Amino acid sequence: MTTKTQTNGIDVSALRDTIEQVTANPAAGQTHWAVRSEWKGGTRTDHTIDGAAIGGERIARGFQVKIDEPLELCGTNEYANPQEYLMSAINACMMVGYSAVAALMDIELTRLEVELEGDIDLRGFLAIDPSVSNGYDSLRQTVRIAGNGTPEQMRELHEAVQATSPNYFNITQAIPMNSELVVE
Repeated sequence: MTTKTQTNGIDVSALRDTIEQVTANPAAGQTHWAVRSEWKGGTRTDHTIDGAAIGGERIARGFQVKIDEPLELCGTNEYANPQEYLMSAINACMMVGYSAVAALMDIELTRLEVELEGDIDLRGFLAIDPSVSNGYDSLRQTVRIAGNGTPEQMRELHEAVQATSPNYFNITQAIPMNSELVVE
C-alpha cells in the first residue's frame, strides 16, 4: 500500500516535522528576511533578494524584483507597481497558509483564488489635501475555495489562515518600522 505524502503540493510529513522541531526548539523557528532596493531613475526600482536565515542557518536565494508605475503616474508601465506587489505578497502569503493548513486538516483543495483590492486617493500621496489618507483606508478581499472539506471546515481553515498568516498580520496590525537616514 502506498502512503500519501503530499496534499495540495505540501509534504505533510515534512510540515509536521518542522512543527515538532520548532515546538521543541523555538530558535529553529526564527527567520530573517531582507531586500536591498536600488533606484533606477524615474519611478523604476530594482529589488534584490540574496538570502534569508531560518533557524540561524543562511539560505542562499537569488531573486530580483523589478517595480515601476503606470504611464499615468510618471512611470514606464514596464512592471507592476508597489501596490500590486503589496497585494500580491499578501495574497501569496495567505495562499501558502491555505494550502498548508488545508493539508494538515486533510482537505484536498481543488480551487483556491484570492482577490484583493483597495482604493488610494492621490490627493493624499501628492500632499494636495492633508485630510486625505496617503494610503488605503481599507482593503476588500474575496477568497474562493473548493475542495473535499465541509463548509464548516472551510470556515475553520479561513479563520486559521487569518490568525496565522504573517502578511495578513502585517497589513492588519500596526507594526513599527524604524527608518534610519544615511546621507552620503
